[in-house]
Amino acid sequence: MGKVTSIKPAKLITGFIFKSEVSLKQAEDSLTRKFGRIDFRSRIMPFDLTDYYRQEFGSGLNRVFVSFRKLINPARLPEIKRITNNIETKLSLKSKRLVNIDPGYLDLAKVILASTKDYAHRIYLAKGIFAEITLSFKGNSFKAWEWTYPDYRKEEYIIIFNKIRDIYLNQI
Repeated sequence: MGKVTSIKPAKLITGFIFKSEVSLKQAEDSLTRKFGRIDFRSRIMPFDLTDYYRQEFGSGLNRVFVSFRKLINPARLPEIKRITNNIETKLSLKSKRLVNIDPGYLDLAKVILASTKDYAHRIYLAKGIFAEITLSFKGNSFKAWEWTYPDYRKEEYIIIFNKIRDIYLNQI
Protein backbone atom coordinates (compact mmCIF):
# COMPACT_ATOMS: atom_id res chain seq x y z
CA MET A 1 0.00 0.00 0.00
CA GLY A 2 1.27 3.44 -0.93
CA LYS A 3 1.72 6.06 1.75
CA VAL A 4 -0.44 9.17 1.46
CA THR A 5 1.71 12.29 1.39
CA SER A 6 0.90 15.96 1.29
CA ILE A 7 0.52 17.58 -2.12
CA LYS A 8 3.09 20.08 -3.33
CA PRO A 9 1.80 23.49 -4.38
CA ALA A 10 1.61 24.15 -8.12
CA LYS A 11 2.15 27.16 -10.38
CA LEU A 12 -1.11 28.78 -11.51
CA ILE A 13 -1.04 29.55 -15.23
CA THR A 14 -3.60 31.16 -17.47
CA GLY A 15 -3.92 31.41 -21.22
CA PHE A 16 -5.95 34.23 -22.76
CA ILE A 17 -7.48 34.38 -26.22
CA PHE A 18 -8.61 37.89 -27.12
CA LYS A 19 -8.98 40.49 -29.83
CA SER A 20 -8.64 43.73 -27.86
CA GLU A 21 -5.77 44.46 -25.49
CA VAL A 22 -8.27 46.43 -23.39
CA SER A 23 -10.20 43.19 -22.74
CA LEU A 24 -6.97 41.37 -21.94
CA LYS A 25 -5.99 44.06 -19.42
CA GLN A 26 -9.41 43.90 -17.75
CA ALA A 27 -9.16 40.11 -17.46
CA GLU A 28 -5.60 40.26 -16.11
CA ASP A 29 -6.62 42.91 -13.55
CA SER A 30 -9.54 40.74 -12.39
CA LEU A 31 -7.26 37.74 -11.98
CA THR A 32 -4.55 39.63 -10.10
CA ARG A 33 -7.18 40.81 -7.62
CA LYS A 34 -8.10 37.15 -7.02
CA PHE A 35 -4.72 35.40 -7.26
CA GLY A 36 -2.02 38.01 -6.72
CA ARG A 37 0.87 39.29 -8.76
CA ILE A 38 1.76 37.99 -12.23
CA ASP A 39 5.40 36.88 -12.38
CA PHE A 40 5.55 35.90 -16.06
CA ARG A 41 3.78 37.25 -19.13
CA SER A 42 4.43 36.03 -22.65
CA ARG A 43 4.49 38.28 -25.64
CA ILE A 44 1.26 38.67 -27.58
CA MET A 45 1.11 35.92 -30.20
CA PRO A 46 -1.34 35.37 -33.05
CA PHE A 47 -3.97 32.71 -32.36
CA ASP A 48 -4.51 31.34 -35.83
CA LEU A 49 -4.44 27.53 -35.82
CA THR A 50 -8.21 27.12 -35.50
CA ASP A 51 -11.43 28.93 -36.39
CA TYR A 52 -13.14 27.58 -33.25
CA TYR A 53 -13.67 31.05 -31.72
CA ARG A 54 -14.27 32.99 -34.96
CA GLN A 55 -18.09 33.13 -34.74
CA GLU A 56 -17.98 34.47 -31.18
CA PHE A 57 -14.90 36.71 -31.34
CA GLY A 58 -14.32 37.39 -35.01
CA SER A 59 -10.93 37.12 -36.70
CA GLY A 60 -7.54 38.52 -35.74
CA LEU A 61 -7.32 36.79 -32.36
CA ASN A 62 -4.29 36.80 -30.10
CA ARG A 63 -2.92 34.64 -27.30
CA VAL A 64 -1.02 35.48 -24.10
CA PHE A 65 0.09 33.27 -21.22
CA VAL A 66 0.72 34.41 -17.67
CA SER A 67 1.75 32.75 -14.43
CA PHE A 68 1.17 33.93 -10.90
CA ARG A 69 3.78 34.28 -8.18
CA LYS A 70 1.63 32.77 -5.45
CA LEU A 71 1.53 28.98 -5.68
CA ILE A 72 -1.78 27.13 -5.37
CA ASN A 73 -3.10 23.84 -4.08
CA PRO A 74 -3.96 21.89 -7.27
CA ALA A 75 -7.27 20.89 -5.65
CA ARG A 76 -8.40 24.50 -6.19
CA LEU A 77 -8.52 24.08 -9.98
CA PRO A 78 -12.33 23.60 -10.18
CA GLU A 79 -12.88 26.74 -8.08
CA ILE A 80 -10.39 28.69 -10.21
CA LYS A 81 -12.04 27.59 -13.47
CA ARG A 82 -15.43 28.70 -12.17
CA ILE A 83 -13.92 32.08 -11.19
CA THR A 84 -12.44 32.55 -14.68
CA ASN A 85 -15.77 31.62 -16.28
CA ASN A 86 -17.47 34.29 -14.16
CA ILE A 87 -14.88 36.87 -15.21
CA GLU A 88 -15.46 35.98 -18.88
CA THR A 89 -19.19 36.49 -18.38
CA LYS A 90 -18.72 39.85 -16.62
CA LEU A 91 -16.48 41.06 -19.44
CA SER A 92 -18.90 39.90 -22.16
CA LEU A 93 -20.76 42.26 -24.47
CA LYS A 94 -24.21 41.32 -25.79
CA SER A 95 -23.76 37.73 -24.57
CA LYS A 96 -20.48 37.35 -26.47
CA ARG A 97 -17.18 36.94 -24.68
CA LEU A 98 -14.45 39.46 -25.34
CA VAL A 99 -11.79 37.23 -23.78
CA ASN A 100 -11.39 33.49 -23.29
CA ILE A 101 -9.56 32.56 -20.08
CA ASP A 102 -8.01 29.09 -19.80
CA PRO A 103 -6.67 28.39 -16.31
CA GLY A 104 -4.47 25.51 -15.33
CA TYR A 105 -1.39 24.71 -13.38
CA LEU A 106 2.14 23.58 -13.93
CA ASP A 107 4.38 21.44 -11.77
CA LEU A 108 7.73 19.84 -12.50
CA ALA A 109 6.16 16.97 -14.44
CA LYS A 110 3.16 18.37 -16.31
CA VAL A 111 0.89 21.16 -17.51
CA ILE A 112 -2.75 20.65 -16.52
CA LEU A 113 -5.62 22.60 -18.07
CA ALA A 114 -9.15 22.93 -16.68
CA SER A 115 -12.17 22.40 -18.90
CA THR A 116 -15.94 22.28 -18.65
CA LYS A 117 -15.98 19.68 -21.43
CA ASP A 118 -15.58 15.95 -20.82
CA TYR A 119 -13.63 13.72 -23.18
CA ALA A 120 -11.77 10.39 -23.10
CA HIS A 121 -8.51 11.96 -21.92
CA ARG A 122 -10.05 14.20 -19.24
CA ILE A 123 -10.72 13.39 -15.61
CA TYR A 124 -13.63 14.79 -13.66
CA LEU A 125 -12.54 16.88 -10.68
CA ALA A 126 -15.59 18.58 -9.12
CA LYS A 127 -18.29 21.19 -9.71
CA GLY A 128 -18.58 20.41 -13.43
CA ILE A 129 -14.84 20.83 -14.09
CA PHE A 130 -12.49 18.37 -15.77
CA ALA A 131 -8.68 18.27 -15.92
CA GLU A 132 -6.46 17.40 -18.85
CA ILE A 133 -2.74 16.65 -18.81
CA THR A 134 -1.84 18.80 -21.81
CA LEU A 135 1.96 18.55 -21.68
CA SER A 136 4.38 16.28 -19.83
CA PHE A 137 8.00 17.00 -18.95
CA LYS A 138 10.43 14.44 -20.36
CA GLY A 139 14.17 14.82 -20.65
CA ASN A 140 14.68 18.57 -20.57
CA SER A 141 11.44 19.93 -22.04
CA PHE A 142 7.68 19.69 -22.08
CA LYS A 143 6.26 17.35 -24.71
CA ALA A 144 2.80 17.13 -26.29
CA TRP A 145 0.41 14.18 -26.14
CA GLU A 146 -1.69 12.91 -29.05
CA TRP A 147 -4.67 14.92 -27.71
CA THR A 148 -2.77 18.14 -27.04
CA TYR A 149 -4.33 21.17 -28.75
CA PRO A 150 -2.40 22.17 -31.92
CA ASP A 151 -1.35 25.57 -30.53
CA TYR A 152 0.06 23.97 -27.35
CA ARG A 153 2.26 21.83 -29.60
CA LYS A 154 4.00 24.92 -31.02
CA GLU A 155 7.66 25.28 -30.09
CA GLU A 156 7.03 28.87 -28.97
CA TYR A 157 4.47 27.66 -26.41
CA ILE A 158 6.75 24.86 -25.22
CA ILE A 159 9.51 27.43 -24.61
CA ILE A 160 7.06 29.55 -22.59
CA PHE A 161 6.08 26.63 -20.36
CA ASN A 162 9.73 25.65 -19.90
CA LYS A 163 10.44 29.24 -18.73
CA ILE A 164 7.51 29.14 -16.30
CA ARG A 165 8.73 25.75 -15.03
CA ASP A 166 12.16 27.32 -14.33
CA ILE A 167 10.45 30.07 -12.30
CA TYR A 168 8.48 27.42 -10.41
CA LEU A 169 11.59 25.32 -9.79
CA ASN A 170 13.30 28.33 -8.20
CA GLN A 171 10.24 28.92 -6.01
CA ILE A 172 10.06 25.43 -4.58
